Amino acid sequence: MPVKRLLCITTEGIAGVQKACGDLQGWDVCTVEGIHAAHRVLAQQHYSVGLLLDGDSSLEHDDTERFLQEHHRVRWIGVFGPDLLHRPQLRQAIATHLCDFHTSPVDKLRLQHSLGHAHGMAMLTRPSPSLARTDKGRHIDGQSVAIQRLRAHIDKIAAVDAPVLISGESGSGKELAAQEVHAQSPRAAGPFIAINCAAIPPSLIHSELFGYERGAFTGAAKAKPGLLEAASGGSIFLDEIGDLPLDLQASLLRFLQERTIYRVGSTRTVAVDARVIAATHVDLPQAVAKGRFREDLYYRLSVFPIRVPPLRERKDDLPLLTESIFNKFADEKSPQLKGISKQALRAMAQHDWPGNIRELINRMRRAMVLAEKRLIMPEDLELALQDSAIILRDGLDTSRGSAERIAISNSLAKCGNNITQAARDLGVSRMTLYRLMAKHAIAP
Repeated sequence: MPVKRLLCITTEGIAGVQKACGDLQGWDVCTVEGIHAAHRVLAQQHYSVGLLLDGDSSLEHDDTERFLQEHHRVRWIGVFGPDLLHRPQLRQAIATHLCDFHTSPVDKLRLQHSLGHAHGMAMLTRPSPSLARTDKGRHIDGQSVAIQRLRAHIDKIAAVDAPVLISGESGSGKELAAQEVHAQSPRAAGPFIAINCAAIPPSLIHSELFGYERGAFTGAAKAKPGLLEAASGGSIFLDEIGDLPLDLQASLLRFLQERTIYRVGSTRTVAVDARVIAATHVDLPQAVAKGRFREDLYYRLSVFPIRVPPLRERKDDLPLLTESIFNKFADEKSPQLKGISKQALRAMAQHDWPGNIRELINRMRRAMVLAEKRLIMPEDLELALQDSAIILRDGLDTSRGSAERIAISNSLAKCGNNITQAARDLGVSRMTLYRLMAKHAIAP
């Protein structure tokens, strides 16, 4: 049987712990003096159970409250002098942050039972292996089929130093996919520079991307390298590339062809070694057909096309994603909140997530602040939990359409958006596949 680990915070050292609690058999006890030392230990090691020997009522202090809030995953048990329990602030802190408490002198047998119970509950609430994040250092969370396929696709193309075009709905995680491409590439040690083409005024994009020389325009007091130069040796991520003005598209095309740029106001070229990763939520072939995007630039960028699946196609990842968001923003949550209810997870699975990951983060952060119970409920997320009978009655067409959409998307991703191959794999004609893609709003 593995040894159980216990972090004990006290001001009286190991001797004080043994005097107060007796011999804690079966426990590997780490004793620290004060919460600052405990914070350093928890930053390096994991403890499921903590013991707080609080002889001077430090639990009433704000820094201790913040410490317990940050380390809410540890199941804390407190030991206090009986004369301290009449204090309202201490009583509220015990009710909010501790799973059990004892008064001194301690009933050592009861304390052993409390510690064992806390350890057992901690083991039950650990993420299951299927939900654990196995790919350390990855930027994309998830173990669904769609995400595993995306990561496998990225692993194949990352090592090839060619442009990448990432498509996907707004909020689906296109920048995370770009970071993943960079991190898995030989350029990982170099810079990763991200620029949102839709967020910069058109009059400034050229100078931001390509830089300028001194005196190039009013206010250019000194020369400034552009973002492309700053990304030399690494990757530059051009988000919302579909919003790039046409004149800048020509300059970007020249850079992709020649690996050189002209700064604004300069007549000499500057060699730049940067990989371009572009992303868009719009249908670029349609933009090309309407004359809003250069066809030659589109083909230069889409050497390796990647499609990031929307959240509705990877709902198996919702438990892992919500757990990750809960931990990331734990310092914002209400003190009594401990986790997410099964009802909330079911309501999430029924929701279509038009805003994708960005919507999930926003709903979770809002719920973590406003929830009044120990677990987040569907109403905290502003989601309705549908009755199963309604789902069975109304969901057949939706389920069929969803399965159809997922099958088409997966086949296109597998074939690198080769329509002919995807149609052959699906057992339909190319015209039928085009019709189904239009029906489900799937871009080629």
